[in-house]
Amino acid sequence: MDYAELIERKKLRLHELEAAIASPDFFADARKAGEMTREHAAVRRLLASWDRYQQTGRDISEATELAKGEDAELAAMAAEELPGLEERSVALASEIQYALLPRDPTEDRDALLEIRAGTGGDEAALFAGDLMRMYVRYAESRGWKVEPMEANPSDAGGFREVIFKVSGEEVFRWLKYESGVHRVQRVPATEAQGRIHTSTATVAVLPEAEEVDVQIRADDLRIEVCRAGGHGGQGVNTTDSAVQIMHLPTGMIVRCQDGRSQLKNREKAMTVLRSRLLERKQQEEAARYSAHRRSLIGSGGREEKIRTYNFPQNRVTDHRINLTLYHLPSFMDGDLGEMIAALQKSDMAARMEEAQREAGLTP
Repeated sequence: MDYAELIERKKLRLHELEAAIASPDFFADARKAGEMTREHAAVRRLLASWDRYQQTGRDISEATELAKGEDAELAAMAAEELPGLEERSVALASEIQYALLPRDPTEDRDALLEIRAGTGGDEAALFAGDLMRMYVRYAESRGWKVEPMEANPSDAGGFREVIFKVSGEEVFRWLKYESGVHRVQRVPATEAQGRIHTSTATVAVLPEAEEVDVQIRADDLRIEVCRAGGHGGQGVNTTDSAVQIMHLPTGMIVRCQDGRSQLKNREKAMTVLRSRLLERKQQEEAARYSAHRRSLIGSGGREEKIRTYNFPQNRVTDHRINLTLYHLPSFMDGDLGEMIAALQKSDMAARMEEAQREAGLTP
């Protein structure tokens, strides 16, 4: 695909954004300023990818010529470099294509991950703990920051519920496909007969909401402070630091007792509440979209079974794209790159098809 014309438009858009950001009244509208700042960062990343793509193309041309040359040593070196250069070119082309699609305005935001044990009792709680560790390892591999928000540990290990925030570059873009029901098939440590059990855990990935995304009136909140309990240790059990917030219009309740500071717990609880309200708002908006659009890579709903982790067969299967990988131990250790790349590729193809359909370019 020839991206040159679209890239030129993006360069013009970058100049417009830079002029707007430089204006004295840029921050007068907080929502608009936030949107334009994120768009500016996204356009700069796109243009940087375009520069790398063009340079890689020049490198491929040069290596191809050298591989045909009479100098046997140089020809061998060039031929050895070509596969890597071609692989890089394909990856950059995919990245550019993705960046040129209509953007989800929340893609470059930080994300909140909520993991809850489902069916399966203690084994489900252990699996929820395994999923948390998997996502933390993946976040660390990408240089992202992980911040605990709230946790409800299980007596047998793992978590009944755990919430944490992941901060970094385009976090929600890479993690948004993880929402749904995750199923595990394995022999629990407590199973004396060696029988395989099936358990589940639910994962919800929420883009972090900003104050301008969701308007919350003080009158709509009932905030209670109480003594923290559970597995927090002696320090947390001797302070009235736990905060519970109820959003009266929706009945939504958020509790946070992860830290000793009441103020910090309140801030974390409000972060979770805003993100859940934003998710609710987005789901209501999505309900007005076409059925085809909602089917792209599934709805991302918490009730949808998306993946099975089968330990006896050393496989992980994503049911949305029918992809099975046979390196489950490394996958559980955070090696999610191949799976997420495949999900993004499928999503990109579906979104392009949808865009063409809406433009009347396909039957």
